[in-house]
Amino acid sequence: MIVKDYEENGIKVDKKKEDIEIIYDGLLAKSGADTVYAFYGYGDKWLSRSVQKMDKTSHGFATNIPANTNPVYVAFKDSANNWDNNDGRNYSIAAENKHFWT
Repeated sequence: MIVKDYEENGIKVDKKKEDIEIIYDGLLAKSGADTVYAFYGYGDKWLSRSVQKMDKTSHGFATNIPANTNPVYVAFKDSANNWDNNDGRNYSIAAENKHFWT
């Protein structure tokens, strides 16, 4: 999937030295979510899985996650247990692939 598709889903990513900043203003945010969590893991096996509460900002919800040599897979969940997981495909961010960065 290309960046434009992610932007259309309300997701922007930016690599910051050793972290990846994710700004989420997608379906959950647009539906009035008060809290959004980023679930992420590395590689197609979701290694080192983690969940992180995102900060609410004027641009949506934001968080930084550690970059890795493997692609980062991300899905989002709100406090009402609604998910945005890219229609079951999750969102994949390749750390070495510069065209993903805003």
